[in-house]
Amino acid sequence: MRFQTELVPATLIRRYKRFLADIRLPDGREVTAHCPNPGSMMGLADEGLRVWVEPNDDPKKKLKYGLRLVEVAGATVVVDTGIANRVIKEALEAGEMAGLEGDVRAEVKYGENSRADFLITQNGGKIWVEVKSVTLSREAGLAEFPDSKTARGAKHLGELSARVGEGDRAVMLYLVSRTDCDRFRPAADIDPIYAAAEQAARAAGVEVMVCHIQASPQAITLDPTRICIM
Repeated sequence: MRFQTELVPATLIRRYKRFLADIRLPDGREVTAHCPNPGSMMGLADEGLRVWVEPNDDPKKKLKYGLRLVEVAGATVVVDTGIANRVIKEALEAGEMAGLEGDVRAEVKYGENSRADFLITQNGGKIWVEVKSVTLSREAGLAEFPDSKTARGAKHLGELSARVGEGDRAVMLYLVSRTDCDRFRPAADIDPIYAAAEQAARAAGVEVMVCHIQASPQAITLDPTRICIM
């Protein structure tokens, strides 16, 4: 996935109200950027961090910059959680994910007022896929999810389990959206309900897949050499 507009480096001043971030541009101007991340951004919202923002000239948008990347301790972290689905969609459509080939549809209604990130139709069968962007790391080399409590995430795991009960395949896909981690685990201390829901989903037959990104200010892509089933 290539960025449509060249990213601009900036310095983070503060992140607040979940979806806002004040930044300092290279010319010294201080502006407010859209921060498309509903989580806590633990460890990624400290004043002074180098960030990358995407400018826009859309007259309908009040905020003229969107926060995309944060650099921390030598790592690049994709903090725009919407990018994860775009990266996975490109990889699925390109046939880069073994076992998940087929016709790909996004945002498909299922369960109780839910939408699956992807539905793959494969040889007459269905594969339901939920994608989560993983940005938290509290231990060197270890990525964790979630970074804050997520009732919605636990609900998705229940919906996937129900699909398995109907005879379909279901996949919980964690995209490690940072370049410094090679391991993953649920953050049970942050959200024990989510961690329990994941264990229950595994027991019900939901497959858990962990993938990693390759990242730069020019493009974010799936690393095809780092896809594993847990």
